[in-house]
Amino acid sequence: MVKVFAGHKGSGKTKKMIHLANDMVETADGSIVFINRNHRLMYDLKYQIRVVCMEDYEDITNIDEYIGFIYGIISSDHDIEVIFIDGILRHKDVHIPDLNEFFDRLESISKAHDLDFIVSVSADLDELGDIVKGCEILGGCEIVD
Repeated sequence: MVKVFAGHKGSGKTKKMIHLANDMVETADGSIVFINRNHRLMYDLKYQIRVVCMEDYEDITNIDEYIGFIYGIISSDHDIEVIFIDGILRHKDVHIPDLNEFFDRLESISKAHDLDFIVSVSADLDELGDIVKGCEILGGCEIVD
């Protein structure tokens, strides 16, 4: 299943994703992967979570390459339970119109490999419209600082 945190920049999506990922460590039967743009979050996530920093893979610039990259991650670990993707619109050539195909492909991968994707998008639900129609929209998590 594809689950989405949507909201404008600075609305707390990344904090919610970190909190959710860290909580999942306690109950997950499989691996947890957290894909982020840079190394900034590495120390906020529990050590059991595999952190992938896209800065290290700067040649991945569009949705097709990103999907291929995700297949590579899955092929290296068949026990992945959930993949978090933080700030997909902050990647080089990814824009709101691309998300429809991206989410459809993630849903297909999710069904084929029995894993979930949790994706944050820096856009309001109104801007996304039908793009998130087949996705579960995640609301607020209680953050304890």
